[in-house]
Amino acid sequence: MIKTKCVREPGPTRVCLCGSTRFLEAFFAAGWQLTLMGHIVLSIGVCKHADADGAHGAETLGNDVAERLDELHLRKIDLADWVLVLNLGGYIGESTRREIEYAEHIGKPVEFLVTPDNEVECDDWDDVQHFAALAAERRDRSND
Repeated sequence: MIKTKCVREPGPTRVCLCGSTRFLEAFFAAGWQLTLMGHIVLSIGVCKHADADGAHGAETLGNDVAERLDELHLRKIDLADWVLVLNLGGYIGESTRREIEYAEHIGKPVEFLVTPDNEVECDDWDDVQHFAALAAERRDRSND
């Protein structure tokens, strides 16, 4: 299959959030901030892993569900203009690493919430919002 690059109409950029669902609050915080900044945010719709309180995750529904969710997230990356990795504490798991490699392979710019210049705690909503905004601003500057 030959992929062609489409010319985008002017308008809001689309960002796909990637990262471990163990940082579910970070997805909410980053999505909130980026939406208020005018970005279209593509994020997770179902948490793959069951949490410590026993809440259902896709893995409890079977491996085929988890695999379909992984594939669906790759399609969200296809739709995005750029990817923001929510790598709190510097953590990047196997699924996230696969998503980063896929995004880079298809030429999507990838930004990281945690860079060598900052360290974001996974329970600090304000820090996640702040550093998500900084990542978006880095992305915008690189497009100028």
